[in-house]
Amino acid sequence: MTDALPVTDLTRHSRLREQGSLDRADLEAILDAGFVCHLGVVIEGRPVVVPTVYGRDGRDLYLHGSVASRSLAGGGPVCVTVTHVDGLVLARSVFEHGVNYRSAMIHGVPRKVTDPDEKLAGLRRLTEHATPGQWSYARLPNRKELAATTLLVLSLDEASVKIRTGGPDDGDSPDADLGLWAGTLPLTSTWGTPVPDPVLPPHIPVPDHIARRGGTGQG
Repeated sequence: MTDALPVTDLTRHSRLREQGSLDRADLEAILDAGFVCHLGVVIEGRPVVVPTVYGRDGRDLYLHGSVASRSLAGGGPVCVTVTHVDGLVLARSVFEHGVNYRSAMIHGVPRKVTDPDEKLAGLRRLTEHATPGQWSYARLPNRKELAATTLLVLSLDEASVKIRTGGPDDGDSPDADLGLWAGTLPLTSTWGTPVPDPVLPPHIPVPDHIARRGGTGQG
């Protein structure tokens, strides 16, 4: 049985309903395919949208940044978006052009993590989300670094998902007789070959958990 996302005033699909999904598995797949989101907040009456990294842990989303960041102050409603572009949809008419994409929009009031153990666990989840295996390889944050870091946790209970796939929609319109090419131009992201720090001693190898990601897809 599908685990459906609840429909609220903020998540109801009022346009392009055929692209909307209420399947929580789609939400989780979109979040798991990326690690950068855009955090929308209101600061002193003005909207601000900040890109930041995130990590999913079950039905919670962790966001982190500097304690000096006003966007991570918490206490008020936020909107977090994650989008993957899968290609351009090139129709016979410019009006019918579009984008194949996967997107998620999460609403809620995040909670600031203050418990040291929870903060460490949240940072681990965030690190492992972006680079699996890195938490056990690199030096862990010390007390000073933890104190300088803000970690927010946002529930995934109120979220909206939209997905667009396929080709142009004008194949059965009068524009089909124009004799113009139409179709899709796919877009993929691939991890490249790891590049060492210029000051790294040559005898230090690339760790396996990083080396094996070269050439693999992202998103």
